[in-house]
Amino acid sequence: MARELFGTDGVRGVAGDKVTAELALALAAAAVRRAAPGAREGRPQVLVIRDTRESGSMLESAIAAGAAAAGADALLGGVLPTPAAPLLIRRYGLDLGVVLSASHNPYRDNGIKFFGADGDKLSDAVEEEIEALLAEPPTRAGGPVGRVRPLHGTLEDYLRDLHTRFAGLDLGGRDVLLDCAHGAAHRAAPEIFRRLGAAVTAVGTDPDGRNINDGCGSTHVEALAARVREGGHDLGFAFDGDADRVLAADRHGRVVDGDELIALAARHLRDRDRLPGNGVAVTVMTNYGFHTAMREAGIEVATTGVGDRYVLEALRERGFALGGEQSGHIIELGFSPTGDGIAGALLALEALDGRDLAERDAMEKLPQRLVNVPVADRDAALADAAFAEAVAREQAALEGRGRVLVRPSGTEPLIRVMVEAPTDEEATAATDRLVAAMQAGIA
Repeated sequence: MARELFGTDGVRGVAGDKVTAELALALAAAAVRRAAPGAREGRPQVLVIRDTRESGSMLESAIAAGAAAAGADALLGGVLPTPAAPLLIRRYGLDLGVVLSASHNPYRDNGIKFFGADGDKLSDAVEEEIEALLAEPPTRAGGPVGRVRPLHGTLEDYLRDLHTRFAGLDLGGRDVLLDCAHGAAHRAAPEIFRRLGAAVTAVGTDPDGRNINDGCGSTHVEALAARVREGGHDLGFAFDGDADRVLAADRHGRVVDGDELIALAARHLRDRDRLPGNGVAVTVMTNYGFHTAMREAGIEVATTGVGDRYVLEALRERGFALGGEQSGHIIELGFSPTGDGIAGALLALEALDGRDLAERDAMEKLPQRLVNVPVADRDAALADAAFAEAVAREQAALEGRGRVLVRPSGTEPLIRVMVEAPTDEEATAATDRLVAAMQAGIA
């Protein structure tokens, strides 16, 4: 069956349009039937958490109703970062987790993503089976309808797990700015940083249902960078709406992306014999400079498609524990099987070991140019022979010094053309030539 609803990170779209209460109810019931068959005493236990969007409470009610109608108990954990879900599922031995969030998207969007009893996001195959069940008459998992009740203390549970992982991290004397994007990190992030001793200035902590990601957070990291520089802070971290990704800025206001944060963590964990398999997993978007730095450090790199679920698959296959994406998803598998922005920020500070982020030296980024080219037919554009020859020429010219990456957008009618080269000028010139070749082929 073709995937019509699920994308690379659950179901996502405009709330009330694509992501409706009716869809949420049906998906919850189908997910209980498919993904929670081995429930305790015949009654699956389903966690539901959300971010701060105004549509979240509507969808929460629908998910809870769908789960209960299918014979499960719905446990409402409230507003929490997405990475709290696998930790809570494991802590309480739950059968299924549902996170309601559209991550870094504007407030009008919302999303539904599922986690299994092992704390992992459901596989593509299971999501397809859930979609297929939507066409069948609803049935209960067994026994009477379930109950809907609050699950108290979830924020403290998540903070306790963070504190346990970073118990040896002393942030005394650190002046840290946090941008919580008016999202799910707005309580958790400032609190754990303060408990670890940091002097915290927090912005983006007043959600009103519509201001999530609005000119703030990791999708607008330039705002954080300016505030860090102008405010004289030591460094800053920006989270996205559901707090599963993080970007940073040093005291000079220079942005530090996921590649650099992962490079810092990899060297740190390797030096302390805490990097299983002596390797990391990253995506095709990772900067060429990262690969160079890891090769020089003797650290193996596995490269995956875009999406933290594919990073997780590679970690499991290779026996690695650290991976992530340039966008700021950072997974430390010993702590959680999904990206955790708050844990990623604390891991970066642990790796710095008191040093200044402005003096980081884990990797040297190559200049990068990325252009999105609108196309009517992505497959036809990529199949053009003249364009393929142009790509081959540019790749050959940059061999050993940089790279070319051309890939279709997974959600829009675009082809993404990216070039990394030793200088800005060379990256720009090569990108311009490739874009011109593609536009000539689709004219």
